[in-house]
Amino acid sequence: MNVVCLDLEGVLVPEIWIAFSEEAGIPALARTTRDEPDYDKLMRFRLDILREHGLGLADVQATIAKIEPMEGAREFLDALRAETQVIIISDTFEQFARPLMEKLGWPTLFCNELVVAEDGTIVDFTMRCPESKLTTVRALHSCGLETIAAGDSHNDLGMILDSKAGFLFRSTAAIKAEHPELPALETYDELLAAIRAAL
Repeated sequence: MNVVCLDLEGVLVPEIWIAFSEEAGIPALARTTRDEPDYDKLMRFRLDILREHGLGLADVQATIAKIEPMEGAREFLDALRAETQVIIISDTFEQFARPLMEKLGWPTLFCNELVVAEDGTIVDFTMRCPESKLTTVRALHSCGLETIAAGDSHNDLGMILDSKAGFLFRSTAAIKAEHPELPALETYDELLAAIRAAL
């Protein structure tokens, strides 16, 4: 049995932190896992900036409420889910993802959690497990499942490379150059066709 494992941000929805960076007028918050492979370092950097500017969970959630899935993402996901099982594996957080999942038709999501103080300040974050994307696909393999994976960033490479088929989707020139062995796709039609061929 196959399970398709997809990244969320940059694949199905725009990057939350880029949108918030633009909304808040803080360019430093536009850094993503495309730029910084060390997710822990990236999140600590983000939380420090939020604290410096007195911004909390409600501020980020107000921006997320305005984010729409990428054009064609819902249709792609619906077509894929009609043919096979799909799990979205993201390093985002439950407190961020819920409105986006509603707009995508409530697909299955594995993600992390924020630690939020009573006043709404984001004080920390809890990762579901170390190297969450790679760990998750390996757990699926241990259950007798085969995985097909797609993502756009450094933190997706583990699950992409460990799957029976893996694809870069709308990735950066640098990541494509580092991994010329991975098919690099740009449209949902291309990705759907590639996944179907791998099923």
